[in-house]
Amino acid sequence: MTDERIVAVDVESLDLPLAEPFEIALGTQEHAENVLIRVETESGAVGWGEGSPIPHVTGETQAAAIESARAAVTLLEDEPVTAYRRLVGAVRAAIPGMVSASFAVETALLDAYCRTRGIPMSELFGGPPTTVETDLTIPIVPPRDAGDAAAAAADDGFEHLKVKTGGDVADDVARVVAVAESAPDAAVKVDANQGWTVPKSVRFAREVRDRGVDLALLEQPVRADDVTGLARVRDAVTVPVAADEAVFTPADALAVVRADAADVLNVKLGKSGPLDAAGIAAIAEAANLELMVGCMLESAIGIHASAHLVAGSGAFSYVDLDGNLLLAEDVADVEYGPEITIEGPGHGVTPRT
Repeated sequence: MTDERIVAVDVESLDLPLAEPFEIALGTQEHAENVLIRVETESGAVGWGEGSPIPHVTGETQAAAIESARAAVTLLEDEPVTAYRRLVGAVRAAIPGMVSASFAVETALLDAYCRTRGIPMSELFGGPPTTVETDLTIPIVPPRDAGDAAAAAADDGFEHLKVKTGGDVADDVARVVAVAESAPDAAVKVDANQGWTVPKSVRFAREVRDRGVDLALLEQPVRADDVTGLARVRDAVTVPVAADEAVFTPADALAVVRADAADVLNVKLGKSGPLDAAGIAAIAEAANLELMVGCMLESAIGIHASAHLVAGSGAFSYVDLDGNLLLAEDVADVEYGPEITIEGPGHGVTPRT
């Protein structure tokens, strides 16, 4: 196995309709237009990776991500799978900024490596696979619909809910209150996806508090490039504040730490890739910040890869890995609910063909 080489790499589109349109402050999606990577080694081990390009978040279209991935995977041909760290560096250098394409290639490479070794991916991050509990996200919908969704989620066993906000403050407050009243035992987070200014963020936090809602987290209330504004929000509210779109790389994480701008760093493999996500987690731990893991609109492939990081590191206080639960149909059979059961080898998911 020591010198086992990569003999084939395939790149294709992965189009997955959502069960319902999903609206956030940055836009509405009806389909997940993803990228699927297959890496095969000479022993026949096959690794799978996925990226979920979302133009208003990652800056990529599906077509651009596929083109970038096809250019990058040529770097893997006939290379030893054990050199995954060097190869990941070469891929990132070849397609800078194409985070979804890089994530897909990197995950497939790590998955192939782990499958050749017969180990779960979680072991790369320090521990065995364990069950991971996720929240469920409620999109921007009218308060009554949000309340109904929250009640249904509670009935399905979800104890953590995330509510999309970032529009009109009064409407957002009404939506969050409806969720809290319909699922009174659930911990409620909100995600503004950069939709507010500093004054609107502070007003929202105070109005929700005045309505009797004790929020668990306020995620990325202001623009990603406004780290100073994020720090001002953190200073003005009592709710823990998370940086999400502001953190793609370990360097971004250091900038947030130095600005004292957040209580929590939201790590997404879809922004950073597995190896840099682990690096960001280490920075957060060193700075005594809490960690959240998030996702894009990924199938079980991307979600389970992220869950392996959570299980292996044991470092995450907030888990938002529900992207595949929003799909009309997943690429593999998974149960609907808050528990993500992971196994190996690799991330453990082989898509139906």
